[in-house]
Amino acid sequence: VWLPCFLVGPPNLNGSNPMTFRTTLGETVFKQKYASNQFEQWDDRVNTIVNDICGNRNGTTHHIMAKSDQDHLAHVMSKFQVIPGGRYIYYAGRDPSALYINNCYLLRLEEDTREEWSAVTQRAMSCLMTGGGIGIDVSAARPSGRQLRRTGGVASGPIPLLYTINEVGRNVMQGGSRRSAMYGSLNWQHEDARQFMTLKNWHMMPIGQSGMMISEAKEQDFNYPAPLDMMNISLNYDDAFLNALENKEMPDIFMQNCRQALMTGEPGFSFNFGDKENETLRNACTEISSENDSDVCNLASVNMANIETIEEFRDVVQVASKFLVCGTLRGTLPYEKVKVVREKNRRLGLGLMGLHEWLLKRGQTYGMCDELKRWLKVYKDESEHAANEHCDRFFVSRPRGYRAIAPTGTISILAGTTSGIEPIYAVAYRRRYLTDGTKWKYQISIDGTAESLIRGGVAPDKIETALDLAAEPERRIKFQYDVQKYVDHAISSTLNLPSWGTELNNEGTVDKFAHTVAKYAHGLRGLTCYPDGSRGGQPISTVPYEEAIQKRGVVFEDNSDEQCLTGVCAI
Repeated sequence: VWLPCFLVGPPNLNGSNPMTFRTTLGETVFKQKYASNQFEQWDDRVNTIVNDICGNRNGTTHHIMAKSDQDHLAHVMSKFQVIPGGRYIYYAGRDPSALYINNCYLLRLEEDTREEWSAVTQRAMSCLMTGGGIGIDVSAARPSGRQLRRTGGVASGPIPLLYTINEVGRNVMQGGSRRSAMYGSLNWQHEDARQFMTLKNWHMMPIGQSGMMISEAKEQDFNYPAPLDMMNISLNYDDAFLNALENKEMPDIFMQNCRQALMTGEPGFSFNFGDKENETLRNACTEISSENDSDVCNLASVNMANIETIEEFRDVVQVASKFLVCGTLRGTLPYEKVKVVREKNRRLGLGLMGLHEWLLKRGQTYGMCDELKRWLKVYKDESEHAANEHCDRFFVSRPRGYRAIAPTGTISILAGTTSGIEPIYAVAYRRRYLTDGTKWKYQISIDGTAESLIRGGVAPDKIETALDLAAEPERRIKFQYDVQKYVDHAISSTLNLPSWGTELNNEGTVDKFAHTVAKYAHGLRGLTCYPDGSRGGQPISTVPYEEAIQKRGVVFEDNSDEQCLTGVCAI
C-alpha cells in the first residue's frame, strides 16, 4: 500500500493553501532532514526562512527586503518555484547566533609552510563544524622530495595534506549530523600530478594479506576507510593547457586523466582560462569558483519545471537574486577571514533545476533549443540586474558572480523534479540517504517527471534517461557547454557512463573521449564523470519500474528489506 502525503497546516505569508509534496520521498526527506519538529510543514519552514533571511528575525533586526517582495518570495518558495540551498532550509529558525546558511567554503593552501599547513587544517575543521562542505586547492605545496632549508629534511608534497584534510572530514560530521562533503585539486603541471592521478584507484590497493582490495571492502561496507574517500578530486587546467591543444598537442597527463575518468570517475577536470585562470578554488560540488582563500558559496535554485511563462520566470529570478543578497547580510560565518572575503566578493549562486522536465514538457529532447536560449538570457540578465539593484539599496559591494548551477540532489527531491541540468537519471530508482548522522535508509521511488509522462500515455521504456545518454557522452558535454555560456560561475553536472570494461567504455574509447573533452574544454569550467558501479555505496541505483510500483514510498533500513520504517509496507 502506498499512502499519498497531504500536508495540513497554517497558510503561508500569502494566505494560500499549504502545498503538498510531489512525491512521498520528498516528504520523507523533508521530515527527516529539515523539519524542526514532527509537526512542521513545508509552508511553516518557508515562512521561517523568509523571515530569518529577509525580515526582522522575530523583531531582533530590521527588514532587508520589502514586505511585498517577502510575500512574493514566500509564495514562490511554497510552490517549489525556487528553493534555497539545504543549509538555508535546515538552519533557519534555529539558534539565532548560528545561522550557518552557506553550503560550502573554498580554501587554498596559500604557502608551503608548516604554519600554513596547520592554519588551513584549522580553517577546514572550522568550516566543517558549521555544516558546510569544503574545497581546497593544494597546488602551492612544493613537490615531494624537495630539500627543506629550515629543517634539513625533504618536502612531503601536497598529497599528505589531502590525506590529513580527508581524515578531518571523516571525524567531523558536518554540524554534528551530516557526512562531510569535500573537494581537492592540484595543478596539472605539478610534479606530483601523476601520483595524484591514482590516489583513488582502490581496485588496485590490497588490504594486507586478506586477498581483498579496498574497492571490494567499500562495496560491502560504504564506511570502510579508504584513501580520500571523503573527497572528490580534480586536476586544474589553465591557459598553458589550451595553448598545448591549439598547437595540436594532447598532453599525456590529460590523456591519463581521461582514462582515469572513464575507469574510476576521478580525478575530474577543473578548467580555468583567461581572466578566470586563477579561479581554481571550488566548493565541494564545484559550481562556485574563486581565487580567494576562505570564499564562500551562497546557493538557491529556480525550479524551471514549475514555471509556465517567461514572464513568471523573470519574476522568480529577480526575487530569488534579492534573497541571496540578503543571505550575504544575514549569514553567520565560521571565522573572520570568511567575513572579509564575503564582503569583498559577495558571490551569489543562483542556479536552475527541473531543466530536463521543462524540456520534456515542451516536447524537446535533452539539449539546447531556441526557447531555452530565451529563458537563459532572462536568467543571465535579470539575476545580475536584481542583485545589483538590491546591493545598491543597502550601499554594499556588488557581487563578483551571480549564477552557479549546483547538483541540487536533495532539494530537487523536495521539489520532485530533475536535479540541476541533469537528465532524468532513471524512471525508477532506489535512493540511499543518511539520517541522524549514523543510520542509512533507502526508499524506492518513481521519478516524478517520468511518472507524469507515463500517466500521459508514454511507455516507461520510451523515456530518455541519463542511462540512455551514457552511450552518447558528447550530447551531455555539449549541453553543459551550451548552458555554461549563461553561467558566470560553474555548473556541477555528472556525466554518467557505462561501467569500465564494457562495450561503450574501455581502453579503446579513451582516445575518442579525450578528443571530445578537448573540443569543448575552452567553454567549460569543469567536468565530472561517474562510470556505473565505480564507487561502493552509490546513493542511487535503478530498479525495474514494475517493482517500484509495488514498493514506492516504503522506507527500509539499508540492506534490510525485512525492516520497514513507515508502517505501510504491505505490498
